[in-house]
Amino acid sequence: MAKATPTLFLEDWLRSVSGFSSRFSSRNYSASSARAIIQAWAELRDCLQHKSFQSHHLQSLKTLVNSQTSLHVAEPQAKLLLSILSSPDLSLPHESYTLFLRLLYIWVRKSARPSSVLIDSAVKALSDVFSTTQYNPQKSPHLFSEGVLLLGSLSFAPSASESSKTVFIGLLCWLLAEEYQVLGSFSELIPDVLAGIGYALCSSVNVHFVTILDFMLSIWGKESGPQGSVSHGLMILHLMEWVMSGLSSFRSLEKINTFCQDVLETTKANYVPFAVVMAAAGVLRALNRSIVSGLGLETISRLRRSAEDRIESVAKDLISRTRGFTSSDNDHTDSLLLQCISVALARSGVVSARSPLFICLASALLTEIFPLRRLYMKVLKSMHGSSAVLRINEVKEHLESLTFKEAGAITGVFCNLYVSVDEQSKHMMENLVWDHCQHIYMEHRQVALVLRGKEDEVLGDLEKIAESAFLMVVLFALAVTKHKLNSKFNQETQMDTSVRILISFSCLEYFRRIRLPEYMDTIRGIVVSVQESDSACVSFVRSMPTYVDLTNGPDFSFLQKMEYLWSKDEVQTARILFYLRVIPTCIARLPSPVFGKVVAPTMFLYMGHPNGKVARPSHSMFSAFISSGKDSDQDERESLKEQLVFYYIQRSLVEYPEITPFEGLASGVAALVRHLPAGSPAIFYCVHCLVEKANRLCIEDLSHQDDMWKNWQGESEPGKKILDLLLRLISLVDIQVLPDLMKLLAQLIAQLPKDGQNMILNEFYSQVAESDDVTRKPTLVSWLQSLSYLCFQETSGSAASRKVGSEANSTSVRTPDPLKDASLNARL
Repeated sequence: MAKATPTLFLEDWLRSVSGFSSRFSSRNYSASSARAIIQAWAELRDCLQHKSFQSHHLQSLKTLVNSQTSLHVAEPQAKLLLSILSSPDLSLPHESYTLFLRLLYIWVRKSARPSSVLIDSAVKALSDVFSTTQYNPQKSPHLFSEGVLLLGSLSFAPSASESSKTVFIGLLCWLLAEEYQVLGSFSELIPDVLAGIGYALCSSVNVHFVTILDFMLSIWGKESGPQGSVSHGLMILHLMEWVMSGLSSFRSLEKINTFCQDVLETTKANYVPFAVVMAAAGVLRALNRSIVSGLGLETISRLRRSAEDRIESVAKDLISRTRGFTSSDNDHTDSLLLQCISVALARSGVVSARSPLFICLASALLTEIFPLRRLYMKVLKSMHGSSAVLRINEVKEHLESLTFKEAGAITGVFCNLYVSVDEQSKHMMENLVWDHCQHIYMEHRQVALVLRGKEDEVLGDLEKIAESAFLMVVLFALAVTKHKLNSKFNQETQMDTSVRILISFSCLEYFRRIRLPEYMDTIRGIVVSVQESDSACVSFVRSMPTYVDLTNGPDFSFLQKMEYLWSKDEVQTARILFYLRVIPTCIARLPSPVFGKVVAPTMFLYMGHPNGKVARPSHSMFSAFISSGKDSDQDERESLKEQLVFYYIQRSLVEYPEITPFEGLASGVAALVRHLPAGSPAIFYCVHCLVEKANRLCIEDLSHQDDMWKNWQGESEPGKKILDLLLRLISLVDIQVLPDLMKLLAQLIAQLPKDGQNMILNEFYSQVAESDDVTRKPTLVSWLQSLSYLCFQETSGSAASRKVGSEANSTSVRTPDPLKDASLNARL
């Protein structure tokens, strides 16, 4: 028994390449044992011999059909089947005809060269089957599809006579014309019917060739006919790929020229546009895969040019009909056509760069492949009364759709076409994509606030679509930067492009879940570009949402009853984090007034974000500004720095340690003491506030943990962290601030328990000993000796006071050990 090859049964191949699923598919057949197959044939012979067809004979037919994958029907068995069909003495049940036709189809397709005698004898048998007295598609719709499939395969059989082929194709055309309505009710039969059509188109006889083409391309628009889908379109595409390969192999130049003239070069009113597009794309796919052999270069060139012209013509009509896709009508026909154009271009291979195709691809990506805005609208409108199950199913269906699975390939074609189309089309589609990103940000933000915690499954599926849309935008942005960020375009164009891409990336930052090299390459290129222009930097910063927008939340009616909390808005937070990370890279170009009015309010707001990972970039932003300089407004910038420090210290310390991350606070303090002018009042204020906070925290820590001073290393308490920061500031602050810091720090240390004093003094001793600052080291050594002495004196005084208050009859008094108590001084 021969094993079927992948394209042996054309209908199964069409199902697999189009993602079409059907219960009537060979993939669902369960093979029977060899004994069962032999027994089934024996029972069929008995049927013919005894001229009686019983129920067990029907079961034998089913046993054989279920073994289609491994079954081989030899000529004697085919003759047996035709004899039973032709016998006037047998009364066959209607259900059996479908099985007989399927077995004969297996015989034709698996035989290397079926007997011409048997094929000729099949003419009368099949004519009788499809006579008006026996054929009733209402009782068995599958008989229609099996008939088309068998008749097409017989007309394609190389050993069949020309006259027999003509009869078979005539019967096939009659079936298609009379019973096409069956496909309107039973769409699962479409792969079988299209496969039969494909066989017939590749037949060696030319009769009815145009008639069959007309049926294939017009059936989708007929009343009671099937409703077209992307899956059906893909079947047409790959069917024409197979047909063109076959016709070129057989040197059927007449048919190829007829197809080119009637389908590709002539507009027929009854042809359905999506079918025409997919047929033309099938021709292109065959040409691009070099599976057409025996055709001259002139023929190949004509086919390619005509196929591309036909797709472009349909695209132009679609753009004109929808007024450049500005129409708000969600017409199913236009939606299907747009999806088919995009999938066709993705499957067909290399195509010439034509603006209508580029525009259609852009619209398809934004409205059909990633239909986020349409889905958002449905979700928001259906929040009152509509079933959540319907929303879940609709989003899931799109995730599993053919068009969504082709998103990567379609994006690749879109980006490739961008390079070659005219500048006007480029500019128009760039603006379309960048504007779309802002719409997605605003609408997904609303949907997330409404669905989170209520319908997380729907929200998660929507975000899967949005993540793929983000990848598309990244790849498109990379193509744009490669094209426009060069000397061919003026500085203004480059700056505008860079800023628009940065804003778009900020809008989609929430969906950036993986690390993409393309994303990093694009970011590096546009940031370098923005760094070269003050106006570009200002333009980008001004695009950041205002403080009022951030804190008030989205403005739409059904959120009025919801309590909005800015820190819970994850989509908005992701966007602001993008700004907080990018702005420091060009902060030197940013004028002080812009920073003070636009950036500072948002920076201070997000310092209070309960998530430390979110708050930390705000501290980095503050550090970057304090460290920056701009010659043109240096005085104004220094003044703003002084003002911001006071609020920064207040804002940071009031939320420490509950919210403010210590690392962020430490970086901000280090930046301000390094970069503010010597003796700045802001530095004095910072030092005083830190000492006050440390004092309060140390008292709180000590009340909860008596042994907190036994180990300086490891996980430190908040008070010890601030103390450690103060010790580090001794080597950072300027000489004018240093005396005040030492005085305050001495007062703080003197109030600590003995263990705390010793630990801090030892830590500070290590810092002083390792210091190479010859200016302040002598002062620090002297101060450290004095502080050590004071701490020792206070400790001794406290001990003496406690001793006086002890029992008078104590007979054992501990003698202080001066050497041990003065160990720190000895080390100095």
